[in-house]
Amino acid sequence: MKTIILIGLMIAFTLVLVGFQKSNNLKDKTDTTMDINQKDLSEATFAGGCFWCTESDFEKFDGVVEVISGYVGGQTQNPTYQEVSAGGTGHAEAIRVRYDPEKITYDELLDIFWRHVDPTDSGGQFVDRGSQYRPAIFYHDDEQKRLAEESKRKLETSGRFNKSIAAEIVPVSEFYQAEDYHQDYHKKNPLRYKMYRSNSGRDQFLEKAWADKAQPAATGGNQATYSKPEDNVLKTKLTPLQYKVTQEEGTEPPFRNEYWDNKKEGIYVDIVSGEPLFSSKDKFKSGTGWPSFTRPLEPNNIKEKEDRSLFMTRTEVRSTHGDSHLGHLFTDGPAPTGLRYCINSASLRFIPKEDLQKEGYDDYVRLFEATEAAN
Repeated sequence: MKTIILIGLMIAFTLVLVGFQKSNNLKDKTDTTMDINQKDLSEATFAGGCFWCTESDFEKFDGVVEVISGYVGGQTQNPTYQEVSAGGTGHAEAIRVRYDPEKITYDELLDIFWRHVDPTDSGGQFVDRGSQYRPAIFYHDDEQKRLAEESKRKLETSGRFNKSIAAEIVPVSEFYQAEDYHQDYHKKNPLRYKMYRSNSGRDQFLEKAWADKAQPAATGGNQATYSKPEDNVLKTKLTPLQYKVTQEEGTEPPFRNEYWDNKKEGIYVDIVSGEPLFSSKDKFKSGTGWPSFTRPLEPNNIKEKEDRSLFMTRTEVRSTHGDSHLGHLFTDGPAPTGLRYCINSASLRFIPKEDLQKEGYDDYVRLFEATEAAN
């Protein structure tokens, strides 16, 4: 009898997992892919150690259209990964960022860069050593040079680091795109990537270095203070389902939840802390029965955690300040990110665009102004 019950439980777990992992039409990227040739895009080039990490860090931000891993700053033509990683080519692992300056500025990209590297270490980054992993800003024109030097001076005089800022600011040279298997490595090999990153020391350093200051907002939103109430408050504030999902890592039923088919424009915030998490602009129909998004509204309000439940390894998604269980992250989403944030409605509160100012989320009104102007 115990064997039969165990088999039944395993089948039930499998059915739930299939609902999370499979979706309809996720591979049809035609409808969601941005036609970057019709956009007036700008380019920026940064080196911050392992390009798997810097690519992943930058592409989370709204306004960043494309991030390409490659090699720059050296003398060897058409270098290979083996040549660069061995040293001697003069190149650094780097990323080329194509972005929409109407949505994100070069100043904001610089802020993202500083907050995702160790700018004091000219001999490499974290576990990766050698000049091929040096931090650097490669400017494309005089204005980028001016802004980069100004931001470096501000960081130097801020007193945040007890060492001098060693990241170099140099003119960009020819950028060589890295091999295909390096592009979107964090999506193609999520487990290997997470293992490498967690053991590299990068996130531990960044968390300590910037612990007293909020990370840059992906949409330029205000950095209000969000926090998690005491448990006795949560038990009175939340419904039983909301409490089970956010505090006990529960899962609500597919297709029988509040927002799976919500088509209204607005943002989704953490039901516990109120921190902004997702936007309707990044929501798509996944066919899974849960709200699905291609990217967070505020990447720094989202944290990822390895989840070994259900007899396999998955990526759990939690809110940063509320520490709420939100759902899971999968790599079978549509363009432009290829990601699917599969989120429980019970962990969210939806704020329609017309109520953003009234609810205190003024900075997100501009997200929907362009849409209204176009209509």
